[in-house]
Amino acid sequence: MKRCALPDFLEQLAREGQRADENPGSISEAQERIREALAFLRSVTPEAVMVAVDEPVTIKLPNGMTFDMTNEQYARDWALPQFYFHINTAYAILRAQGVSLGKADYVQHAFAYLRPEMISDC
Repeated sequence: MKRCALPDFLEQLAREGQRADENPGSISEAQERIREALAFLRSVTPEAVMVAVDEPVTIKLPNGMTFDMTNEQYARDWALPQFYFHINTAYAILRAQGVSLGKADYVQHAFAYLRPEMISDC
């Protein structure tokens, strides 16, 4: 299967992330990174991310640890837990800094399944 090359900004982002404690950046820089990532994701075709579940993946961490797994294991055991960890951590930091967030803000998508009779005028 043909793999698409990651754009330079993602490689740069990975390097910055490995040294985030040296230069944590600003909110405006974070927002720009989000815009770049969204633009990249809009440009990716479904075919570009279709890979064999049993294809090997190697993850090398800055501390020298190396993990070998398959694409399926990577998605299930690495990427999803990392995603939820960072979402939850950002949520906790924002709450600790006084941002008014609640569960309804965290799971807004679930309101699409709310029974109509449960919606009040309040």
